[in-house]
Amino acid sequence: MSLTPEQVIAAQKANLETFFGLTNKAFEGFEKLVELNVTASRAALADVAQHTQAVLAAKDPQELLSLQAGLLQPIAEKSVAYSRHLYDIASGTSTEFGKTFESQAVEAQRNFNSLVDTAAKNAPAGSETTVAVFKSAVSAANNAFESVQKAVKQASDVAEANFNAVANSATNAAKTATATATAAARKR
Repeated sequence: MSLTPEQVIAAQKANLETFFGLTNKAFEGFEKLVELNVTASRAALADVAQHTQAVLAAKDPQELLSLQAGLLQPIAEKSVAYSRHLYDIASGTSTEFGKTFESQAVEAQRNFNSLVDTAAKNAPAGSETTVAVFKSAVSAANNAFESVQKAVKQASDVAEANFNAVANSATNAAKTATATATAAARKR
């Protein structure tokens, strides 16, 4: 089976469209990352300015300790929120890439299976066993590919669940530390 010039041109055009689509997705992810960092930097700068003003306005050491103790929880919560946004951006971009690669793999698999079927039809007499073994190998490879895809999906789900658990633990730990520090500052 030979490819016609039209088929080659169509394949190249499809490859270029895929390439530019992936490039656009990568830039969208990068833009979201830059936007997140600019927003986080502005918020951090505003928080520092506000906290500095409050510290300068403190009237006694107890108020100063209370301000310092109250600073820990918001920082931890904002760090967790930043990490969550960062994870969402990376996960979303990765998902888009995965969808594209998966659709490309399905198309390539379909084309390869068509090629195998055409070759099997044109195989010389007496090669039925060889053709059957080859088709079996192709089927096994397809099944292995599907198993790998499922394993990657499961691993991604586990990683996301672990990330959420760690983020919740960090937030709870910050709340506990802030409560303890505030209580200690009040006792002084």
